[in-house]
Amino acid sequence: MGSKIIGVGNYIPSETITNLFFDNHNFLDQGGETLKQDNATIAHKLREITGIEERRYASQYQVASDLGYIAAKAAIEDSGIDPETLDYVIFAHNFGDVSFGTIQSDAVPSLASRIKQLLQIKNNFCVAYDILFGCPGWIEAMIQANAFIKSGIAKRCLVVGAETLSRVVDIHDRDSMIYADGAGAAILEISTDDSGIQSHISASYTLHEKDYLYFGKSYNNESSADVKYIKMNGRKIYEFALLNVPDAMKKCLDESGYSIQQLNKIIIHQANEKMDEAIVNRFYQLYDVPVPENIMPMVIQKLGNSSVATIPSLLTMILKGDLADHKIQVNDVVLFASVGAGMNINAFVYKF
Repeated sequence: MGSKIIGVGNYIPSETITNLFFDNHNFLDQGGETLKQDNATIAHKLREITGIEERRYASQYQVASDLGYIAAKAAIEDSGIDPETLDYVIFAHNFGDVSFGTIQSDAVPSLASRIKQLLQIKNNFCVAYDILFGCPGWIEAMIQANAFIKSGIAKRCLVVGAETLSRVVDIHDRDSMIYADGAGAAILEISTDDSGIQSHISASYTLHEKDYLYFGKSYNNESSADVKYIKMNGRKIYEFALLNVPDAMKKCLDESGYSIQQLNKIIIHQANEKMDEAIVNRFYQLYDVPVPENIMPMVIQKLGNSSVATIPSLLTMILKGDLADHKIQVNDVVLFASVGAGMNINAFVYKF
């Protein structure tokens, strides 16, 4: 007996940032030299590779915990539960609350504690804590919540993923165009039937891969070396993901007892459209079957990469009917998967 989702919610910031926003940016290479390509060409290549046309940024008055609170409140309302019955509030993020126009991360008290207070939960034995696990943080928090519920430690858990990556990007790095802000949340409780989480897998590759995503100085040599921004080795990440994520997905699906033919959807971290497509293609190649049409919903084109928020936000959109081409029905089997800083990989199979 495992746990099942009884409510979902998300928050998609209202500030739409198109690729034209970056027209006047001075993009530099790692040595501090201006890139030879003009910004229109850079934006065109970004769209070709990642699929991103637009992304959403939080308003200047919001921080990550504010976004998480809105998503959490929506999930609670969707579930119809009394928030006082929650045993855990788990908040997945990576950079804490970063106020607009500042460079300092604030994660004390924890973001989970902050939204618990915003939700006005009086139950002192509702435990609130944060998890830092890169982009796979929300899935890892779901896996932890599932373990709490299966063991009898908890009956209900609120799992939130929120991030404001727009606050931690180097404006001189073209990779800054990928990142976005957002939040998603789900309520888990014990399942009394065969629905819910069926299997899960997690892995951390650190020996050689630890610094594929890291915090580093600006490409602008005139900027303070003490100020750090999110940086990535895109080629290394792509190769790593293509080599390791499909195998993890297969292992997770095989352990669930379901066949590849029974899989109805794959909800994968919205990191890069081409990379995600390549991962799913490689996954189906492991079973020597063609990729079914409409198996993988994608919203990165309009929402960008909001790290831990992409999967719960996308799940909410599907369940709420916001994506005309994608539906999830009772008894559908869905594979969730993610990859990110650490380098971490995880997945779980879920029956609705």
